[in-house]
Amino acid sequence: MAYWQGKRAVVTGGSAGLGRVLAGVLVEHGARVAIVGRRPALVEQVAQELRARGGNVLPVAADVTSQSDVDRLTAKVHSAWGGIDLLCHCAGRSMRGTVLGTSIDEFRELWEINTLSAVRCTQAFAAALTESRGHIVLVGSLASKVAAGYLGAYSASKFPLAALAQQLRMELADRGPHVLLVCPGPIARDGDVHAEPGERYATQADGMPTTAGRPGGGVKLKAIDPRWLSEQILRACQDRRRELVVPRTARLLFAISQLSPRLGDWLLRRMTSG
Repeated sequence: MAYWQGKRAVVTGGSAGLGRVLAGVLVEHGARVAIVGRRPALVEQVAQELRARGGNVLPVAADVTSQSDVDRLTAKVHSAWGGIDLLCHCAGRSMRGTVLGTSIDEFRELWEINTLSAVRCTQAFAAALTESRGHIVLVGSLASKVAAGYLGAYSASKFPLAALAQQLRMELADRGPHVLLVCPGPIARDGDVHAEPGERYATQADGMPTTAGRPGGGVKLKAIDPRWLSEQILRACQDRRRELVVPRTARLLFAISQLSPRLGDWLLRRMTSG
């Protein structure tokens, strides 16, 4: 995709998971990439790996839940490049738990990580992206559209990204940057779509259905290859699409849930742990 040659991209959550893979794909397509993550050593490690592949990489250790860190990130990027063409907000975190058993502090923490960090970064780079007519990519989840059981505060912190994306589109219209909401199902860890889930949520899922600890809270979907998803995200940006839902068949569940909450709930229980 020659479109990305020389483009300036900021990838939050760029030192792990989807963000790390997406940063690598952008480098392969000739983009300049700022990798943003909380752990300095890991950010530098990923930057070195991508530089070894010929990448023009700017490592930035920053916590996007901190306004001062986001301000510092913005200043560093503008100092290096003068602006940006893509903000891909991959930073985020999942959890397991019931709504009633999840503390207010846990809700607040996930709101900071999954919701307010997206607002902070979008506000910080909006002017530059308007100037370049670039792209804002908000990586949500299927949980940005439907709320399965036993995900604790996750769904309540991912649902707002759908509203944020739509409101940005309404307010920016044709004069501003393109806004893309990405709603993927479970993404394979380390790129292995056949890997068995680990014990990541074993403690949190204690006392809940055994499937609750699985990716997506037990959703009956094949794990998504992060490299394939990264390519789809970049293509959706080129086409200036508004949403990317993977798998596409999930759109039917979204539509049914809007038309008939009772039927939507029944289908969602059939597809997940409850």
